[in-house]
Amino acid sequence: MSALRVALVAGEHSGDQLGAKLMRALREARAGEVAFLGVGGEAMEAEGLESLFPISDIAVMGILPVLARLPKLLARIRKTAETIVAARPDALVIIDSPDFTHRVARRVRAALPILPIIDYVSPSVWAWRPGRARAMRAYVDCVLALLPFEPEAYRRLKGPRCVYVGHPLIERLGALRPNADEARRRAAAPPLIVVLPGSRRSEVSRLMADFGGALKALRQSVGPFTAVLPTLPHVEDDVRALAARWPEPPKIVLGEDAKYAAFRAARAGLAASGTVTLELALAGVPMVGAYKVSLVEEQLKYLIKVPSILLPNLILGERAIPEFLQRDCTPAALGAALVDIVRDGPARSAQLDALSRLDLLMALPDGGAPSAHAARAILETIEAPAGV
Repeated sequence: MSALRVALVAGEHSGDQLGAKLMRALREARAGEVAFLGVGGEAMEAEGLESLFPISDIAVMGILPVLARLPKLLARIRKTAETIVAARPDALVIIDSPDFTHRVARRVRAALPILPIIDYVSPSVWAWRPGRARAMRAYVDCVLALLPFEPEAYRRLKGPRCVYVGHPLIERLGALRPNADEARRRAAAPPLIVVLPGSRRSEVSRLMADFGGALKALRQSVGPFTAVLPTLPHVEDDVRALAARWPEPPKIVLGEDAKYAAFRAARAGLAASGTVTLELALAGVPMVGAYKVSLVEEQLKYLIKVPSILLPNLILGERAIPEFLQRDCTPAALGAALVDIVRDGPARSAQLDALSRLDLLMALPDGGAPSAHAARAILETIEAPAGV
């Protein structure tokens, strides 16, 4: 069996983590006979990828930051596509970051029209700009979905083949779920409230004051509690400076282990919209969701076609978790919603019942790892006859 050559292009930290697991899974599926090229971060480099350039060159989020770095991004797109075309691999796998990776894919498809191209992590075609799904058929042969409702969305929108391969968080349930002592801590006084204002400076700057005000309102209603705020090194200084303005600053912790330890003991959470809401949901922590964007980005709300921006709500098919966006995101509103889920009562019970259904909705048929399912779908796509 000749060595399989796979080009991988990831554009940010989460994609780098997915790419590293995928590289291991592909090697296992092919008994180690796989060579890789492309773009990735530290995790993928640890698996043997020599990235064409640092992933930080393209890990840019938001409209204004992208515009500011547009010339460099366009140069990186050209270089990535040209390198892949020259290498003529057996497949190209683009991983998340669609503003970058899809532009690479279109260039590669134009030069190598029969090369299998797989998109690992669907763009949110089900939320906004649904026409992208149909357009993707021109340069994507298969989409590997992390969310269980996405294959049906692609069928409805007439997009490329889409396969649910599982969200990587379903491999972390042991780290998310409390043991007996931690479960008792969830019910003990004073309650532990986990606060998650986001992983980007823009999120932190927009939400910290409202979150602090919400905790003040919560204390006035339920009495003492312990607030724990997990954060990341790149926003730690901002978080500490803004948290110091709160009436009672929270305990700030760093690292995934400390974050998950807080989740396992938390009675409730207050979180910015993002993957962290799914982490909390799978940990069985009732929460209140919130989000604010710039005035420019706010205009995009007219293009959004989903009833919720929280991943657990979308998977459940109901607004089980209260969410407060833009002008509705106020200390008073957040605090009142927190009171409802910290206290025993109908609101807390209803949310706990809803969260308990996530395991079944997100389960894979054979219980295998998402990366193994992704590797299998990639190999099937490579082996399929052209045009199928």
